Order: sequence, then C-alpha cells, then structure tokens
Amino acid sequence: MTQDPAEEPAEGPTGDPVQDPAQDPAEDPAREPADGPADGQRAHGAHGRPPTRREKWETYKKSPYVPAVVLLFILAAAAGLFAGSYTYAMANPTPHRIPAAVVEGPRTPYAEPFLAGMEKALDASLELHRYPDRARARAALEEQKVFVILRSDGDTVVMELAAASGATVAQLLDETGVKVAHQIGAPLTVTDVKPLQKGDPRGLALFYISLAAVIIGFVGAIQLSVHARALLPLERILFTLAYALLGGFAIAAVVDWGLGALHLPFVQSWLILAFTMFTSGMVFTMFNTLIGRWAMIPTWGVMVLLGNPSSGGAVSWPLLPSLLGHIGRWLPPGASVNAQHTAVYYQGHQYVFPYLVLGVWSLVSCTVFWVWRHRHPGGRDHMPEHAATAS
Repeated sequence: MTQDPAEEPAEGPTGDPVQDPAQDPAEDPAREPADGPADGQRAHGAHGRPPTRREKWETYKKSPYVPAVVLLFILAAAAGLFAGSYTYAMANPTPHRIPAAVVEGPRTPYAEPFLAGMEKALDASLELHRYPDRARARAALEEQKVFVILRSDGDTVVMELAAASGATVAQLLDETGVKVAHQIGAPLTVTDVKPLQKGDPRGLALFYISLAAVIIGFVGAIQLSVHARALLPLERILFTLAYALLGGFAIAAVVDWGLGALHLPFVQSWLILAFTMFTSGMVFTMFNTLIGRWAMIPTWGVMVLLGNPSSGGAVSWPLLPSLLGHIGRWLPPGASVNAQHTAVYYQGHQYVFPYLVLGVWSLVSCTVFWVWRHRHPGGRDHMPEHAATAS
C-alpha cells in the first residue's frame, strides 16, 4: 500500500522535519514563552518598584548613618570649642578687677606714687578698699574680700600677698609691684601671708580634683545608662549617690594619703567631691530624660566648655574675662572649686554659697528626672518583655 504524502512531514536535506512557516511558534505548547517587560513587571509586583525619594529618606533616617554623620560634626565642633574655651580663659590672663586693701595711717612718701604706678601698670584694675589698721585689712584678706594688703612701714612700701587666694593673681601683683617700685625708686617688701601648700606650689591641685569629680560624675551616669539601663528611677539616683561617695573618697585618698600633694580636711573635702560628682551625674541624667541620646551635648557644654574654664581653679576669677568671672561661681565646677578652696585654706571663714549652688543644681536635676521619669530611656518598662521576665 502506498502512503499518503500529506500524512508525512516534509524532510529537509539533513533529514530533519521542516517547520510549517504558517505555524505560530507561540502556539507550540512545547516552547517556553520569552520573558518580556510585562512578564518582568508581573514577577516583581508592586513591591518591586523602585523606591521613591521619600521612602529612601525614611529608610536612611532609620539607619545608623544619620547619628554617625551628626556625631562627626558634633565631635569636630566640641573639639574646637573645648580648645577655644580654655585658650580664651587661660592662655593670656588679664586683670579686670582686683580688690586690694590699703591701710590708712602714717605713710611713706612713696605710698601714693606706688599706688598710682600699680593702677597704671594694671590698667586701673585695682579696686581699693581702705581700712584704718592692719588687723582689719588682714581680716578682710582672711574672708577673701581682698587679694593683697598695701601698707607702709617707715619708708618702705609693704605688699602682703595671699597666694592661697589665687596663685596667678599673687604672681601678677608681685611682678608688677617689683617693676613699679624699681621705676619710682621705692623700697619694697613683698610677703606671702597665705602661702600655698608645698605639694601644690602652683595652686592647681584643687582644680584637678574638682575636675576629676565633674568628669567622672557624668561619665558614671553615662555608664549607668548603658550598662544598667533597667534601673528604676529611685535605684538610679541611689547608685549615682553610691558611686559619688566612693569616687569622692578615692580622689581624696589618692591626693592626700597616696601622693601627699595636699593636706586636706579629709571628711569635708571628701563630701565636697562626692557632692560635686553626684551633681554632675544627675545633670546628665536630667538632660538624658529631656533630650535622650543627645544629652551629652548640653552636659559637656555646661560642665566642661563653660564650667571648668570659669571655675577660678586654674586662673583666678579677677583675671578671667568679666562674663566668665561672674558666671563661673553659679555653675557646679566653680562652686566645687570655691568650696574646696575655702575648706583647705580658710577653715575659719566658710561660706554657704557654693554649697547652695551645688544643692540647687542637684535638686533641680533630680526633680526634672523624677517628674519626667517616664521619658527616660532606662527602667524596667523600657526593657523587652523576655528580658524583663528574665530579670
């Protein structure tokens, strides 16, 4: 039997079947369709579309890069401000107002020319207070109302300094007095009636121990917020008080018993340091409650950039720029230096003002923290549920 040619596919020269040109390849179920743009869109769907600029910005804001970039500029600014504040306050001390006691009574002929020469040399910064006798002038010196006593002893001009009131002021008065006396040919006797302790000839040790209390105070609060985040508000305050007492004791013990640089009224100096450290820690805690993770910025500004240069510890307040001289005593670092300075060198003439300053800062900080404690990033309520259960 002869086979119908129509039933057999035509073969090409190689023997393979020849495809009918009229047949659409897309109709061949054996062939896989090629991926086109429409198929690609169906594959990715709505979630595969390119993100908008707004979505990119929202994603970026939630990334760690935003705080990192902000910190780049904050740290750079803090470095410049730190160097600038200390240089501005301490690099070139200039007298602005130096209270001086002048003893009335019989005077050497050189007394008035010497006073005039001192005022001219110091650019009229001497603020003269006249006393009828040396005893009252000395009492004013002990009460830190004046920095120097000027009096006559025969034909000699006598200048009694108090380095304990401010080493930089005493040095300035000493150098200026010698020059003026040489210019007018007056005999001059300079005496330090309130010297610094031998272990602290520059008068900087009290500044350093106060600085240590301030820095460790807020660094300790930072560490509590990082490593003891789950502390309740009252627990946080009590632990701040605990490390302040222990840290203040350590500072006083090292400087006095260990190094012998200062002979401190130990208990009083210890408690002043602890008070300073507690105040500094609570100031950071207050700012952490109010503005969260950026609390270091105002803390650093108040305590370090502004507070320490204006404290009068490294440069006495009469030589500071006028504004800093007035502000410093109202800030915790300045109050700490003043309280410590009076405790060490002027035991019989204590003032309550520096303790009030520390007390007000502590009270305000604790009150703000307690009232808005729900805003603080720590505490049990802010812990993950599984962590709270485990604790």
